[in-house]
Amino acid sequence: MVAPRIPLRQSQTSGTKDMKTVREIMESLIALQSIELKRARPTPATKEEIARFRSGVPEGILGHFDRLLARGKKGVAIARNGVCSECHLKISSGTLGSLPHEDDIHLCDSCGRYLHLPREVAALPPKNPPTSVKAVKK
Repeated sequence: MVAPRIPLRQSQTSGTKDMKTVREIMESLIALQSIELKRARPTPATKEEIARFRSGVPEGILGHFDRLLARGKKGVAIARNGVCSECHLKISSGTLGSLPHEDDIHLCDSCGRYLHLPREVAALPPKNPPTSVKAVKK
């Protein structure tokens, strides 16, 4: 089963994106998540900051994100070592392979959270598997 993807379309007239990049959207959602999951009462400055983060995220993405937050769950999970940081299950190889390309927003197959690949993880070169040494019979 392939993880659901949400494609980001380019503007038909100008050829430029009419919204933020995938990385910027995910970083806005992570910042929004950290603010909204705090139990403290929001101040006017915090409310202004929340509105600023929400303004750059498309409505469909915010709707799914808000449904998860309403249930007390995080809306964005970090993908590390091929595992979703929230449900701790392995991410499918197809989804994991397409995360660094940043042309679509991906969801975890298991928990439904948005998957985010941090810059430091995306920049790392793939690890070479250890070379096996054939055993010599004596």
